[in-house]
Amino acid sequence: MENTLLSVNATPFAYPFDLQKTALVIIDMQRDFVEPGGFGETLGNDVSLLTAIVPTCKEVLTSWRAAGGQVIHTREAHLPDLSDCPPAKRNRGNPTLRIGDEGPMGRILVAGEPGNQIIDELMPLDSEIVIDKPGKGMFYGTGLHEMLQELDITHLIFMGVTTEVCVQTSMREANDRGYDSLLLTDCTESYLPEFKASTIAMIHAQGAIVGWTAPSAQLLAVLE
Repeated sequence: MENTLLSVNATPFAYPFDLQKTALVIIDMQRDFVEPGGFGETLGNDVSLLTAIVPTCKEVLTSWRAAGGQVIHTREAHLPDLSDCPPAKRNRGNPTLRIGDEGPMGRILVAGEPGNQIIDELMPLDSEIVIDKPGKGMFYGTGLHEMLQELDITHLIFMGVTTEVCVQTSMREANDRGYDSLLLTDCTESYLPEFKASTIAMIHAQGAIVGWTAPSAQLLAVLE
């Protein structure tokens, strides 16, 4: 591609990026979080809120792949022996089903289990990076920063779930490591809509203190 310099009409101001130095990051679009009958629903959440963003995420992913951009998928996942899962994380809130317990789609948040897999609509290609992360943020305990440095990636465009937890944590981690990040507002969602709205406001406040935000149509327009 002769010209890979692009600019998205974003908040609080334009988000410029070089396609060859930018990765699309898809956070935790796992069956257990998104699909009916999964772990998220067993906790009393309305997963239809999350399912609703899947067609838009798929549209962005398809366009991004066609443009030749790098793609990164993450899954919140633990080792089968739970040695990377602190007891405080497993026990907090005294849930009926805990991490590692047998759930509707296999052991909950354990790598390799059916519920831990990315949904079919956004299934990674063999050429794309897939990160199993033991924490909320995508950099903790994963070596992702070093991978991105080797690829000369400087900018990250985010979508996925949930907005206020794993997406925001990953964006804040990225900010601390010097990446410029954009969140696609209609490609992210929360079980609690008011949390999504607050998170978006926090991200682009004070001159993009954490990052930029924009609807996916603004990105699709420049990719086309």
